[in-house]
Parts: sequence; C-alpha cells; structure tokens
Amino acid sequence: MKYIDSKAPNLRNIELIVYLVIWLGIFSIPFFQNRQAELVNWSKASVEWVKMSSFLAIFLVNAYYLVPKFLFKKKYSTYILLSLLSIVTILSIAISIRIFLTDSEPITMPPMELGPGMPPMELGSNMPPPMGFKPPAQPVQKSIVMIFIDNAIIALLVVGAGTTIKITSQWLNEEGRRKDIEKEQLKTELALLRHQVSPHFFMNTLNNIHALVDVDTEIAKDAIIRLSTLMRYLLYDTAHGQTSLKKEIEFIDSYITLMQLRFSKKIKIKVEVPQTIPNIQIPPMLFISFIENAFKHGVSYQTDSFVFFQMTLNENRLECSIKNSKHSTNKERNKLYSGIGLTNIKKSLALLYNEDYTLEIDENEHEFEVRLSIPVYISKESMKEKSLSI
Repeated sequence: MKYIDSKAPNLRNIELIVYLVIWLGIFSIPFFQNRQAELVNWSKASVEWVKMSSFLAIFLVNAYYLVPKFLFKKKYSTYILLSLLSIVTILSIAISIRIFLTDSEPITMPPMELGPGMPPMELGSNMPPPMGFKPPAQPVQKSIVMIFIDNAIIALLVVGAGTTIKITSQWLNEEGRRKDIEKEQLKTELALLRHQVSPHFFMNTLNNIHALVDVDTEIAKDAIIRLSTLMRYLLYDTAHGQTSLKKEIEFIDSYITLMQLRFSKKIKIKVEVPQTIPNIQIPPMLFISFIENAFKHGVSYQTDSFVFFQMTLNENRLECSIKNSKHSTNKERNKLYSGIGLTNIKKSLALLYNEDYTLEIDENEHEFEVRLSIPVYISKESMKEKSLSI
C-alpha cells in the first residue's frame, strides 16, 4: 500500500548530498593539517580520523535510526536515552582505539646540539642525558575523563546538527505532501459531492419519505432530519479537509438508516461503533465508498443478505470493518476494488497517511469484507467526549 511521491526521493537525495559534502570536508582536515611539504604524518592523521569516525557513527545512528524510529514518533524519552547511550558507547570504543594507536608510537628525544661545528648527537633511550641538559617540556596530557567530556560535547553538537537537518527535511517533505493533499482535494471535491453519495440515493430517499408521510409521520420526520444532517455534512463539514470522528459517525449512521428505508426487515443491517467518541479529527468521507459499495453489491431481494459495519478504537488506531453478503447471481464485477477505483483509494490513503495505514480486502463465496486501519491521536482530554449511541 505505497504511493511514491516523486518529491520525497529528491529531498532524500539532496539530504544525502549535503551529508556527503559536509563529512568529506571534515575528514579532509587532518590530511591538510598533518602535511608538511611532500610528507604527511599518517600516524597523527589516523588518530584524528578515528576520532572523526566516532562522530560520523554517532551522526549516522542518530539521523537514520533514532530520529525516524523514536523522535518522529514522539517517543521523546526513549530517543534521549538511546541517544546518550549511543554517544557513550561509540565514544568509549573510539577513545580506546585512539589510546592504543597513540601508545604504539615510540617516544624519542630530540637531537642534542653540542655546539658550533659539532653534529647533533642522537640520544638513545638507554643513554643518560649529559650534565645540565634539560629536555624540552612535554605538553600536559589530558585525563581520559577530560578527553571523554570534550568529545561528548562535540558529539552532542553533531547530534543536534543532524537532528536539525532531519527535522528540516521532514518538514519540507510534509509540506510537499500537504500540498499534494490539497491538490488532490481540489480535484476530487466536486467528485465527492456528486459521486461518493449517488444522486439516485437522494431520489430514492425522497420517494421513500413521501410514501411514509401518510403511513408513519414520525419515521418520515426522522428521515427528513437525517437527510438534512447528511446534506449539511456534505456541503459544509467536508470543505475543510478535516472533520470530527463524531460527525463522521453521525453521517454514516444517517446514511445507513436512510438506506434501511429501501429494504425489508429480511436484510440484516448491523452497526457497531465505540460508545465513547473521542474528540479527534479525521479526513471526511473515508468510509462512505466502502459502505455504499456494500449496499450496492451485497443486498439481494431474492436471498438473505446482510451488511455489517464495525468501527473500533485500538490505542492510537482507528479500525473499520465493512462486511456484506456476496451473491453468485450478481454477475456485475465490483469496480470499486479493482482497476482505477482501488488505485484512487490507495493513492488518497497514501497521500493522507504515507505508509502508516493498512487496507485489506478479503472475499469468499458468500462474504466480502474490507478492513481499514488508520492512525489517530487520542489524548486523555479527547476521551472526555460524551457517549454516542447508535
């Protein structure tokens, strides 16, 4: 279930090029710093490259694993803990390697000048220095703790820079996806109003209400109210690209109730929704295509038929199942779930949720079922919404 956005690969390529340029520049510094004339002190350069490799490893772990897996999924505590753990682990290994490389270098004394016209005398490690000779002062070596603290500070700056770049890239990617969604909504807005809910549905509903006026005025009044609710939802609530889950369920309930006016009681229609509807926002009319298709292809006047709609909230996932009977006498192919229809549904879901959704379609000789799962953000405050009974 993946719709590939052409802008996303371009952003990833640009991001990768930026990383390569920056790190190639950083890794070239030891080479130029330790080059004198035509000679390069490869020993010192190697020690510096080990140091920089540790920062590169920290950068890669943070940018390509920790940030996408934890920071972007709002697991902030886990992200901070794993970031610190990765810094400590990688720096400990790198400092150990650097100490090993540094200790392996022989300690030599500079040649001693004996005077004018005399060649300098090399001092061996076993030869005592002459009287009055003072070796040059050796630089004070940092303790391992100080080395670790200095490197940790640099590592935190590297992590901060990498995280900033990833967040910027993600924001640009989301902006591109948002613009794609807006374009898609502009293209399909009229199509939703004209085709998602068939004009024949309104015509048949009005005819049914007309017939009920003299038979049962209360049912006729309820049908008029539900039809008004449905029309208001189509005309106003879908215009902003987001609607509340409560309004979406009320719309579905009104639609199914009005559809029931057309069928006898032999047609089993069952609706199950959460008793407590949290105050969350979702894209409008996500489920109406599946429901309309279930009534269109799942109901037969000659044989027993059923349409079941179930919606559940599982942690931060909204899961919906639409199941209907399947009749062998119905030769018409289900066009919604094949060809262009299925492609358009997948494309819309991919634009809205990237890869964070599942759409499963199962069928056998007697049943046809669609299962859709999408992410939603449910806060404790949103669960205080009043119960909704259907």
